[in-house]
Amino acid sequence: MANVDTERFRTLLLEERKRAEGALRHLHEENSGSIEDEAEGETFDNHLGDVATVTFDREMDYSLEDNTGHVLAAIDEALKRIDEGTFGTCARCGKPIAEERLEAMPHATKCIDCKRLEERG
Repeated sequence: MANVDTERFRTLLLEERKRAEGALRHLHEENSGSIEDEAEGETFDNHLGDVATVTFDREMDYSLEDNTGHVLAAIDEALKRIDEGTFGTCARCGKPIAEERLEAMPHATKCIDCKRLEERG
């Protein structure tokens, strides 16, 4: 896409990557032990409700970690598209992705129309 400042988007993507990696590091630091270790560290006499809370919190962190992994992969793919010269082109229809959409989501692979079609199923 000739009209898109790919270097500016490269910078945005690298900044977003850095933030995501920091969030992932934080999740790993917060969850360095097992659920059993975390539950034993509480002073609740291992009450079933307290163990459930610890389990829920850990599962939430796992979901966040998984999502962050997907975001990192999407960022890497967007950086690859910049290098290949295909950044800003819809993967479905081949039309340009609006710069406003790229501003909001620099790793977007589809134009807004194609994304809406995809979401409708």
